[in-house]
Amino acid sequence: QKCLSCPPGLSPVTFSDKAVQVTLDRETPVQSWLLDLSLVASYWQGDAKSGARTYHHTAPVNALMGLHEALRRIVAEGLESVWARHKAASQIIVDGLEEMGFSILVDEAIRLPELLTVNLPDGIDDGAVRGKLLNDYGIEISAGLGPFAGKLWRIGVMGEGARPENAERVLSAIKESIA
Repeated sequence: QKCLSCPPGLSPVTFSDKAVQVTLDRETPVQSWLLDLSLVASYWQGDAKSGARTYHHTAPVNALMGLHEALRRIVAEGLESVWARHKAASQIIVDGLEEMGFSILVDEAIRLPELLTVNLPDGIDDGAVRGKLLNDYGIEISAGLGPFAGKLWRIGVMGEGARPENAERVLSAIKESIA
């Protein structure tokens, strides 16, 4: 959901026609009403024989509308343009951080532009800087996990946030926060 800029909470899944048919032809009853995919199918498209819809769950309408709008925006912008925008915003952050003495953990050849893993230079107080970024600028940067705690940051460059003006804002806030 982050790269799409839509609310979390959905778990989209698809099934082949063959998988759907196997599910609908199942003779052994499913032990869990919640996990009975034939009921889910009936909820979404109606019973195969009668056409009647079965109530299965309350659809997360707001999340579905959010996903619809996010996908509509991506189609309007064009998928190639979205990818290029993510890459450009990421590169702005990489270049700016390297100018400030930071380094990027993952080699450029295999790096994802949507998630930058940044090594902290000596003398940077991880918690203090991230706290200042959050409290003073409203920018949240994730900490390193496990053996990387206090040693690196994880910066997401995703969705509508992956724009040059946002990349520049993040860099400016980091520069002011480490001064």
